[in-house]
Order: sequence, then C-alpha cells, then structure tokens
Amino acid sequence: MFSPDPDSLRKVRHLHRCWRDAARHPKTVGALFLDEGGYHRWPAVAPPWGAKTAVAQRAGNNHQGRTIGTLNALTGQGDYWDGYLVGRQQGIKFSGQLHHPYAKLDRLYVIQDNWNIHSHPDVLRAVAQYPRITPVWLPTYSPWLNPIEKLWRWLRQDVLKMHRWVEDWPHVKQRVHDFLDQFAQGSPDLLRYVGLAGKGKLATVINSS
Repeated sequence: MFSPDPDSLRKVRHLHRCWRDAARHPKTVGALFLDEGGYHRWPAVAPPWGAKTAVAQRAGNNHQGRTIGTLNALTGQGDYWDGYLVGRQQGIKFSGQLHHPYAKLDRLYVIQDNWNIHSHPDVLRAVAQYPRITPVWLPTYSPWLNPIEKLWRWLRQDVLKMHRWVEDWPHVKQRVHDFLDQFAQGSPDLLRYVGLAGKGKLATVINSS
C-alpha cells in the first residue's frame, strides 16, 4: 500500500512522532484518530454463502445517518456526534465537544484525512480557539493509517449487515448509538480490533516509545 502524496514520508514520520509523544506522556498528551462514517435505513447485504445471493429487506425511504467520531490511540475511548449530515458546522461543534472529555490534557493531537471540510477556513478558525488541539494531517488516500476506519467496519458487520429493523428507522439509529456508546470509557478489545494493540505495525510504532 502506498499514498500518492509526494509529502507522504514526512507526514508519516510526523504521525509516528505524535503517537510516541502521546505514549510517553499519557497524562498530558493525547492522540485521537478522527473520521466520518455513514449508515442507512436499508440493511447492507451480507456476503452470500449459499447458491442464492442474500437479498436485504427494503421499505420506505432509505434514510441516512452520518457520524463524526474519534478513537483514542492509547485507551480505545470513542467519542462521536451523530446526525443527518456532517459538514462545517458539525465539525466545528464536534471540536468543541472534544474539548471537554480531554480537558486535563495539555496537548491533543487530532489525526485526520484531507477531506476539504477538515481544512476549511471556518473549521480551522474554530479549532484555533482550542489551542490544546493540534491537527495532524494524514497523507492523501491512506486509510490504513487511520484505524477508526476499522471501527466503522465493525459497526457495519455487527449491526448493519442484514439487520431486520428496516421499518423502524429510530431503532436502527439507537442500535448504532448503543454500539458506539460501549467504547465511551475506553476498550482494550477495540484497540486490538483496529490494530493499535498486539503485534501489528501501528501497535509496534506506539509501543516502541
């Protein structure tokens, strides 16, 4: 895997320094992976194991939910905001929301991709109001460096694949919230699932501190 970003190596080295800084100073420095995920009222189709392809039930409008969330690289704590869409205003509000659970830290690295909402001037001005928050930019097209992507995959696998609540959109949303809420206090299981604990490459970088 590689990124087409000509500045990729420098960004990866900077990312590793941020991880190690958080690992060495866990009481004063944090590292969060930020990303957005989506889900729909209609269930996702699961892989077929028989002769016939599984067909997911559909009814009504295919409502959409959008989630912006973070994953703490050291504790597995997950924080999120859920709504109909995620744009500049939601990104700004979520930055303010992050300020509270990590109020005791002196520095908070927020590691994110290059979606234009993240770097919009309005969002950057709002983030600048929280001097403890330091944006860290991933190389372009490098999702393997953002482990929260695997959290969305876990959500799809355990909750959204072939679910049976197509006629109850509020229940679908509640199941999504229940799944994400289980990580509110941190989770070693989530760290292992996304590759931040164990013998994976990302975990090795963090543990090398």
